[in-house]
Amino acid sequence: MRMPSLEGATGWLNSDPLVSEELRGRPVLVNFWTLTCINWLRQEPHVRAWSRAYRDDGLLVLGVHTPEFTFEHDIDLVRRALEVREIDYPVATDNDYAVWSAFANHYWPALYFVDAEGVIRDQHFGEGRYEDSERVIQRLLGVERELVSVVGDGVEAPADWDHLRTPETYLGSARGGGSGEWSAAGEWTAGPEGIGLTEAGGSITFRFEARDAHLVLSSGAGEPIPFRVLLDGAPPGESHGVDVDEDGNGELREGRMYQLVRVHDEVRARTLEITFLAPGAEAYVFTFG
Repeated sequence: MRMPSLEGATGWLNSDPLVSEELRGRPVLVNFWTLTCINWLRQEPHVRAWSRAYRDDGLLVLGVHTPEFTFEHDIDLVRRALEVREIDYPVATDNDYAVWSAFANHYWPALYFVDAEGVIRDQHFGEGRYEDSERVIQRLLGVERELVSVVGDGVEAPADWDHLRTPETYLGSARGGGSGEWSAAGEWTAGPEGIGLTEAGGSITFRFEARDAHLVLSSGAGEPIPFRVLLDGAPPGESHGVDVDEDGNGELREGRMYQLVRVHDEVRARTLEITFLAPGAEAYVFTFG
């Protein structure tokens, strides 16, 4: 299969618009992602490292941001993600799913390895297989050398797969929304993508077993919304996530994934409670690591 057209992209960041036919003559690594996806966040350090390590050898890394949630259509949020993740390779925004559909893609993240003739030679969906993927890149470039060293920090750190017992859980009605692992208190409205808080003081409680706990949030009101996290009924202390302090305090400022907990000691079943001190919070999906 040849690399499909990029003409359906709704915008471009870090680059003028690119045309598939004009990329002939150099290998291309196409990476489909969405800014709230924990699997992409943990994969991105590798893609970023490959871009920097092999660009002088002729590799072009091309990101395609196809939004999962409606709020992810906001180009400023995508631009902010590029800034925070230090992504300097070209990114096509794909709000209409045109590029996604042209590739017949179904996954975040997804990697497509395209040779210099424009033929897709390999593909990989999800996290992992990093050594094999880098070897594919080297074969496409005709180089052979030591693989790059990659260390992910914060939300980019690899999951603790040996102790991860709780699957991702969507709160919206379109994706199940009725899991017995979580409950909401206060004035919430339910929608197909998530739930929205209409009065201050609403909370969500989740029973989970994993090292890390994350929640995708956005602010429907647009103003910062303070929140408080408790772990087994107490402030998280050393087990706070990167978006929460030791006392459990955090602030919802923009639509993205928030890391609420990174367990510091034994990984076991725990109860997470997040309370929002102002209305307007919208919650979409819990993910774990």
